[in-house]
Amino acid sequence: MTETGDRVGLACPSCSPGEETVHEVLRPGGQATVRCTDCDHTYKTEIPEEETVGLTVIVSQDGESFSTEMDVPADTYVATGEEFVVDSPDALMQVRVTGIEVGPEQRVEEADIETVETLWTRAVDNVSVPVTLHPKDGNADETRSLQVNVPGDHEFTVGETETFGEEEFVVEGVQIRQDAPEYRHEKLDHDGDFAYAKDCKRVYARDESLTAWSAW
Repeated sequence: MTETGDRVGLACPSCSPGEETVHEVLRPGGQATVRCTDCDHTYKTEIPEEETVGLTVIVSQDGESFSTEMDVPADTYVATGEEFVVDSPDALMQVRVTGIEVGPEQRVEEADIETVETLWTRAVDNVSVPVTLHPKDGNADETRSLQVNVPGDHEFTVGETETFGEEEFVVEGVQIRQDAPEYRHEKLDHDGDFAYAKDCKRVYARDESLTAWSAW
C-alpha cells in the first residue's frame, strides 16, 4: 500500500497523458492525491497496487547466515550476480544473488520470481577480505594471513599500498570470487589492475608493516 511521500509512475493528465512520469503521493487512499514532479500538477487519482509475492531470502555474511521474508513485485526477473537491498527486521543491507532455488535441490542461473522458492545471497555492502602477506625478502616460509573489514566498494589495486591500523602492505595480486561479475582474469597481477572488495576471494601482498616480522 502506498504511503505519504512515496513516488509512483503515473500518466500525468496535464503534461504527459500518454507516458508515465514520477509522481509524489501527497495523501494516500482510494482516490489518492498526487503531484507530478515534472509539472507540479496536483490531482486525485486511483493508484494501482503492484502485485507482489512472498520470497524467502538467505543472507550469508562472514561465514554466518540468516533467513528473512520479503514481498517483491510479481513481475520481477532475477539472475545470479544481481544485487539488491534486503530490508529485514534486523538489518538493511546490499546483497548479491549467489543461488536461485526453484525446487528441492534444483538451482538455476535465472528465473521469474514467481517460480523461486529460495533466493541465496551474500552481503556485499561490508565484507571481510582475507589477505596473504609475505615478507619483503620473499621468503615464502614466512607468509602470514589476516582479515581486513572494508566497504564492499573499496578498491584493491595491484601496486598500491594499503594501510589498516598497524598493518601496511603493497597489493601484488587479487584472486576474484566465482560469483563476481566478469573480470579480465580470475587473478589480477598487473600494476593498475583493481577489484572491488566484494569481488575479492583473496588478496596477495608484500608486507610493509614495521613490526610484522618481529620474533615475538
